[in-house]
Amino acid sequence: MRIYPNCLKTTLFASILLAFSCTDESTTSPTPPVTDAPVAIYVPAFNADSAFGYVQAQVNFGPRVPNTKAHETCKNYLISSLKSYNCSVTAQTYTVTAYDTKKLKGTNVIAAINPTVKENRILLSAHWDTRPVADQDNQKQTEPIDGANDAGSGVAVLMEIARVLQTDTTFKLGVDIILWDCEDYGQPANSGFPNMEDSYCLGSQYWAKNKPIDYQPKFGVNLDMVGAPGTVFYKDGVSLQYAFGVVEKVWKAAANAGFGNVFVNNTTGATMTDDHLYVNTIAKIPCIDIIHHDASTPSNFPISWHTHNDNINAIDKNSLKAVGQTLLQMLYEEQEIIKKNAN
Repeated sequence: MRIYPNCLKTTLFASILLAFSCTDESTTSPTPPVTDAPVAIYVPAFNADSAFGYVQAQVNFGPRVPNTKAHETCKNYLISSLKSYNCSVTAQTYTVTAYDTKKLKGTNVIAAINPTVKENRILLSAHWDTRPVADQDNQKQTEPIDGANDAGSGVAVLMEIARVLQTDTTFKLGVDIILWDCEDYGQPANSGFPNMEDSYCLGSQYWAKNKPIDYQPKFGVNLDMVGAPGTVFYKDGVSLQYAFGVVEKVWKAAANAGFGNVFVNNTTGATMTDDHLYVNTIAKIPCIDIIHHDASTPSNFPISWHTHNDNINAIDKNSLKAVGQTLLQMLYEEQEIIKKNAN
């Protein structure tokens, strides 16, 4: 992913106003849809130990760079694990051209929960490939990184959510989990190659251009770098511009789950070029990004970003818990809202 600080400061206010003024709900309806879930609802517990184990399993394969054996082995692990949870799993394979002219063989792993439910599906996503170079490190810059946080953490949270949901017979909502490939093969500075626009997020771009015509989930939530110690999540510019209501929904769920101190009511003042950008702009699905933004670092990302310090020691179970429990809270609240509106 790439960050452009302060690019949207002048447009965010207008987009927020637009979000309030342009909705698909008629203001003249005599029975407006329910917008708030009940105060007390059942939400299963997110197991942070289990999620940490999924991070460790991915890291154990080594750097998951496209066109490598570790990448292929990890792909098979993700598919078999999701199938073991009785998800309906599809592997979307493709070949994309990277900034350095290499042909990358990619696979977006797609897992459907309650696949027969056609309406009001929710999309959850994260990328599973890792950075091929440590371009933000002072040493071994040309070598690939473990990507425990930047890849492993988001995938681990979604795998644990899949496991939890598939063991709960009371959960009837349709959920699609997409694990993007070829996200982190973006062009580094001073690469020596001509500048390539949109060099990151190649897998989500491919999916957005080739998704089934009739697939239109209610909204999406993308995860990226969600496992570092002391992580705090802000509302990013793209999310606010394209999916303001989804941001508010997820941040409210975080507060209800007891993690309002992690999902803070503040904005980054920045535009994140991440997978959610293309889900919004190409696929036209309102999608937000839950991503670690750290204004105290030169990159505005975690200190381990694109370095060899992005290893298993960069993962905190408390951060995994905060994100995973928030998403479960959001999903079960959404299920209650849909039930209410159906009555």
